[in-house]
Amino acid sequence: MAFQYSVAVRNAKLEAVETAAGASAILKLFSGAEPANCAAANPTGLLATIALPADWLAVAAVGVKAKLGVWSGTASAAGVIASWRIFASDGITCHIQGNTTDMTFDNTNVALNQVITVNTFQITAGNP
Repeated sequence: MAFQYSVAVRNAKLEAVETAAGASAILKLFSGAEPANCAAANPTGLLATIALPADWLAVAAVGVKAKLGVWSGTASAAGVIASWRIFASDGITCHIQGNTTDMTFDNTNVALNQVITVNTFQITAGNP
């Protein structure tokens, strides 16, 4: 049996994501493949570390929570972005991860010192 949730419950679940990760989360971009889960070791090839805005996700509406503000930073290495992770402000505790179909960039093929901007990112809490 699959449960069905109201929009209010779906929105509350999404708000919990930003609460758990906290204010001023850290986004890290990697050239290595997305790991099996957030508890696994970081992928290889750290390309950039981006400090997200203090309030980095918009208020959830209709079961969707999208990036808020500008997410951009400077590449610390050259390579092709294959995966990413969002950490708590400590930069150690991984809360969300994905690949370039889950988060889009102005350019995935980055050069050293290139500014990288996240174009789109959203989380959807649907009904199973």
